[in-house]
Amino acid sequence: MTATGTVGVRAHVVVERRDVDVSVEVAAGECLAVIGPNGAGKSTLVEALAGLLPIDAGQIVLADAVVSGPRRSVPANRRRVGLVAQRADLFPFLDVVGNVAFGPRAAGVRRAAARERALGALAAVGIESLAERRPDTLSGGQAQRVAIARALATDPAVLLLDEPTSALDLGVRDEVRAALRAAVADRPSVLVTHDPVEVVALADRVVVFEGGRVVEEGTPAAVLGCPTSAFAATFSGLALVRGTATAGGIVIDGGGALASGTHPVPPGRPALAAFHPTAAVLTRDGTGPARTVTSLEPRDGLVRVRAGDLVADLTLARVTALGIGPGDTVRIEVPAREVSVYAPRG
Repeated sequence: MTATGTVGVRAHVVVERRDVDVSVEVAAGECLAVIGPNGAGKSTLVEALAGLLPIDAGQIVLADAVVSGPRRSVPANRRRVGLVAQRADLFPFLDVVGNVAFGPRAAGVRRAAARERALGALAAVGIESLAERRPDTLSGGQAQRVAIARALATDPAVLLLDEPTSALDLGVRDEVRAALRAAVADRPSVLVTHDPVEVVALADRVVVFEGGRVVEEGTPAAVLGCPTSAFAATFSGLALVRGTATAGGIVIDGGGALASGTHPVPPGRPALAAFHPTAAVLTRDGTGPARTVTSLEPRDGLVRVRAGDLVADLTLARVTALGIGPGDTVRIEVPAREVSVYAPRG
């Protein structure tokens, strides 16, 4: 399950009242992205790793030390875990360097040494010039970079990033991601995110949660490019169908077929096919698989037409010209060059 190298995190987290039972491993120096719909168990994992939520069964090992198990639970302040959440929540009565030095000071580090460590953490994320500023003078992006430095100043064995850019304006996310890249370098990290760009920019590996279980994992290229779960396909912006491979594409379980320019799966084997909905051609009387329209949804300036297991993104003008709505029968074709057929993983 884990990449080669020393394990930084090995966790089996069972929380019965939330119906969560997941196992993850993170190698030393690896950043693991955790994605999934709301309520899938992502926050439960983070809270359990941080020591904020007791587990009912399983075990958590951080940097070779058992911190949670059937008869053991190390307090949060002794786990050497650095947590960066959605909001910085800096102390308003301390300047920036004081905020970053707070963790080391709370751990018993002398004032001068804690300040030196704080300045080093600020330099690591490129904001040492903000050391003497007050929190109320910082932009949202600056405050979140301070929060990253604050986590680094505690010299964490594991870094937990819980949707660290979700509360920021789009214009400042790039600078925060740059700070996050510096933070996760050579350090086991767990990144919970709803942002595909963050996965590509930061993660070495991805695990997908659905319904409190792990349903898919792999490299970002594999999970985002060739998803096998419904959520990973949606997260990647792709439409995903299941079926049986043919010599030239796939026969879809729901009826009909799609051709593919590449079809590495032997004919007769279970297969998946993925395509971007903007590549789909929707007509009333074409030759593609026939489906019944179930919904029309506005999406990024287009209209997403859902028709059973197939999806097409069309302009509003095209939808109006076709005069389609829920309950209508349509046909959806996709050029073979736009369809990827591949074998399910696992």
